[in-house]
Amino acid sequence: MPKTAKAKKKVSKPKTKVVKKSKLTATKVVTKTPIKISKTYIPKDTEKYMCEKHKVFFRMRLTEWKKELIKANNEALYNGSMDDNNISADIVDQANSYIDSNVEMKAINRQIKLISEIDKALRRIREDTYGYCLDTAEPIGLKRLMARPVAKYTIAAQEKHEKDEKVHADD
Repeated sequence: MPKTAKAKKKVSKPKTKVVKKSKLTATKVVTKTPIKISKTYIPKDTEKYMCEKHKVFFRMRLTEWKKELIKANNEALYNGSMDDNNISADIVDQANSYIDSNVEMKAINRQIKLISEIDKALRRIREDTYGYCLDTAEPIGLKRLMARPVAKYTIAAQEKHEKDEKVHADD
């Protein structure tokens, strides 16, 4: 009797990481399953600091923030280019228009710098250094990260940086 061939289903496997300790120990396979959190999830102090849930939460929050900034910048640039066609004969109106566009471009530049900071924060999440001070390696704290997700320093280290910047600016 001929055997019938069964159709094989293609199943996606979770990411695996092979870890070798030494030649004498057995190879250990660690399976990483993607963490899913609800839209209403808020990190809690009772959870382990910077656990996978926290990282997923902040990655989602930073990514969404970045999308919003890019969208706002694109709209501002598009609308600003539309206003350039309206040139007034009145010198006061021209000056006001110039000041308005200058202020708008400064705001766009600040947002571009913020997008760069968001990218750096996302990189720190990938490198498992997010949430820890770049100077002291101490936890920054959930409250501070909730208020400022791109924070790189603890409050004390941030104050020291700002004080040092002020001292060097006075030179």
